[in-house]
Amino acid sequence: MSSLFRFRTKRHQPGFRRLLSLKKYEVHAMLVTTRLLDKLCSLKEGVNRPVLESVLTLALEIAHEGRGGTKVGTIFMVFDAEEVLKRSKCLIYDPLLGHPAPLKSIDNANMRETVKELARLDGAFVVSDEGIVLSACRYLNASSEGINLVLGLGSRHMAAASMTRETQAIAVVVSESSVVRVFAKGELIEELVPEIWIRSR
Repeated sequence: MSSLFRFRTKRHQPGFRRLLSLKKYEVHAMLVTTRLLDKLCSLKEGVNRPVLESVLTLALEIAHEGRGGTKVGTIFMVFDAEEVLKRSKCLIYDPLLGHPAPLKSIDNANMRETVKELARLDGAFVVSDEGIVLSACRYLNASSEGINLVLGLGSRHMAAASMTRETQAIAVVVSESSVVRVFAKGELIEELVPEIWIRSR
């Protein structure tokens, strides 16, 4: 059987653009992303789905591209920002401090490039419910007691998972092995491989 799925739209139907050809892995990637967003929205009431999708997209781009020729690892703590900020502290002078909120929107192209640069530094990003990147380079101070992760995941994943158990935040973790993992309520929810996902966009 061919690995190519073809979806045809009749020319007289509104919105016709072109023949859309998707490989199996592309269909799978889109289904996984949709399923993940649905699951996360079911775990937390009032989730801003577009913000979460923007963070996932940025995390996958970072995992795929790296920075300066090297792989990058980082954390995005999304939602419940006030509680995350209470339980964390900046490792250095916060590079985002004092900048206007509109310029720090996760959908702002300049902000996204800034985040990619800052991702090379230690610490986590904190993203508000409205999609504002409030802070960067934050040390997450949450108890890891009772958190059980699969072998091979290090302190970055442990800190992220622990924070999601103590708060209502969702953690999106970029690994230096180029895998993006999503945590909620102290548990690993999904693993995403950027190469497959990027091809589906």
